[in-house]
Amino acid sequence: MAGRRARKNIRAALRPAVELVKPWVSLEGYVRTRSAEARCEAELARRFLEEGLVRNAAGKAWQAWKAVLAGLAAKSLDLLEGAFPGVRRTRDGRALKEAYWIAALMPTTRVRSVAQLLAGRYGEEVLYYTLIALDLHELQYNGPDREGIFSRYRTEEEARRDVERLVAAVEKYLSALQ
Repeated sequence: MAGRRARKNIRAALRPAVELVKPWVSLEGYVRTRSAEARCEAELARRFLEEGLVRNAAGKAWQAWKAVLAGLAAKSLDLLEGAFPGVRRTRDGRALKEAYWIAALMPTTRVRSVAQLLAGRYGEEVLYYTLIALDLHELQYNGPDREGIFSRYRTEEEARRDVERLVAAVEKYLSALQ
């Protein structure tokens, strides 16, 4: 009951929703929106931890880091263009550089590669925090696993420490998005 009430209060606090500006329309607007998203998701992760909802907090910490990574990628399109040549088609049939598509969607399958690129510009910690974020993403779906088969986290306490670590990293890297 307390968890449901907390989620309802959090949803109410986040209204009105922010519409995501596409990076090929306004790079500055996109970075600003992703920064706001990262702040909100990190705050939700903190609140979920306070309520003891570790798996939910893990999911929000993952989303917060993914938003930071997308913002950093948008500010570093030159790196992405070199690593991801090619063109994608939008739903309306327009041609779009692969780098812009990746920065806009930040698909989970590209997160590690993007982090490796960004580590050269923003520090090796970007890759470190990305690996933690991917582990938390896995935990969100599988929960802790004492045998370590379905999750890298054996207990919720291990996951809690990484959520706290990742939320702190989100706050640190938000300054790079300004």
